[in-house]
Amino acid sequence: MAFGNLTSKAVLLYDEWIKDADPRLEGWPLMSSPFPTTFIIGTYIYFVTSLGPKLMENKKPFELRRIMAFYNFSVVALSLYMTYEFLMSGWATGYSFRCDIVDYSRSPTALRMVRTCWLYYFSKFIELLDTIFFVLRKKNNQVTFLHVFHHSIMPWTWWFGVKFAAGGLGTFHALLNCIVHVVMYTYYGICSLGPAYHKYLWWKKYMTTIQLVQFIMITVHIGQIYVMEDCQYQYPIFMFIIWLYGSMFLVLFLHFWYHAYTKGQRLPKTARNGINKDQ
Repeated sequence: MAFGNLTSKAVLLYDEWIKDADPRLEGWPLMSSPFPTTFIIGTYIYFVTSLGPKLMENKKPFELRRIMAFYNFSVVALSLYMTYEFLMSGWATGYSFRCDIVDYSRSPTALRMVRTCWLYYFSKFIELLDTIFFVLRKKNNQVTFLHVFHHSIMPWTWWFGVKFAAGGLGTFHALLNCIVHVVMYTYYGICSLGPAYHKYLWWKKYMTTIQLVQFIMITVHIGQIYVMEDCQYQYPIFMFIIWLYGSMFLVLFLHFWYHAYTKGQRLPKTARNGINKDQ
């Protein structure tokens, strides 16, 4: 009886909360509720941490170089497209890079931003293949907690971002992430072509710097919300979540930078330069 009452209250709270969702997302794929996204992420976590390694335990690693090359360069193309769309739907056409609120109108530019935000959210499911490739190639040492956490938390938090606040200053980190992914997945794509192409990867040493700059820019940009007066951004809680996420990874990368470059410690092969050399 008590459990039934608790469930009823939870349903009522959810119904009340979802009323504030953006009506422009009505009927969009995966946008009806957070449960499909949660199920996909839960299945992903179970596969890459338990089921997948067990299935591969007595099997030879799959040779996936051609598939991975196609995948990596496809993500580069998608990231380029999303970068362009984020720019044209706000960041290069009127956003101030300060207190940019969400435009909930049905203007062409506002709807373009909604479509871009949804595509960015959906791209996070595509990127789950990163970990699945690790499992199929028996690179289980690369399926770290941080790797799985990062790939899991992004689509889950972005469901709420798209559902309630598709636009405004909360999308700056997505724009930066798309730009960084163009560079990163280009590196991975060239790696997957084989050793003959590794001579073109002289710039890999700059990858950690690029990632570090990304998190610094995200943290500084989103941190403005605490010093700007009368910023009417509609969902300040999202700003805190983005700041927390950016700060956490900034600390992790600064820690990596300190041990890799300042102290000069030699890192494991798979961790050098903050990227996976064996993509």
